[in-house]
Amino acid sequence: MSRIGNKPITVPAGVEVKIDGQKVTVKGPKGTLEREIHKNMKVSLENNVITVTRPNDEPANRSLHGLTRTLINNMIEGTLNEFQRKLEINGVGYRAQKQGTKLVLTLGYSHPVEMEAPEGITFDVPNPNEIIVKGIDKELVGQTAAVIRTKRPPEVYRGKGIKYAEEVIRRKEGKAGKK
Repeated sequence: MSRIGNKPITVPAGVEVKIDGQKVTVKGPKGTLEREIHKNMKVSLENNVITVTRPNDEPANRSLHGLTRTLINNMIEGTLNEFQRKLEINGVGYRAQKQGTKLVLTLGYSHPVEMEAPEGITFDVPNPNEIIVKGIDKELVGQTAAVIRTKRPPEVYRGKGIKYAEEVIRRKEGKAGKK
């Protein structure tokens, strides 16, 4: 029995939800999100409460049950208050700066790495060693942050590179050296 899938979702004031067949549209103060729901899942809205039900207890339907409920909940939460992901840059000379909607990264390569913000995503650079990725779509925020991190992943000997703010890099000991 899905514990998460059975939880009802309360729609807060200021958020409008439309369910049209297998398409769920959420409109809130920050923007609008749409998502196609799997054909086996039934989503219903009654008295500002959304419930997700599944047809039977097959393993595929059981796994989709909780996922569907979580995706709809993330859509509601994202349109109410944006999601954000914080990245830190470590390394001598490594830095980030914002130019319009572009993010320009200096990461020790022979050229600066430029990234254009996808639609619905904004970059914030409070200081040269910190990047904040913001948006209403949780999946897109996480994916964009992951793409930025791949430009220079943290290395385990010195800790240089781009890492998530909450990420802990396990450091390795270098060579012992000759005696």
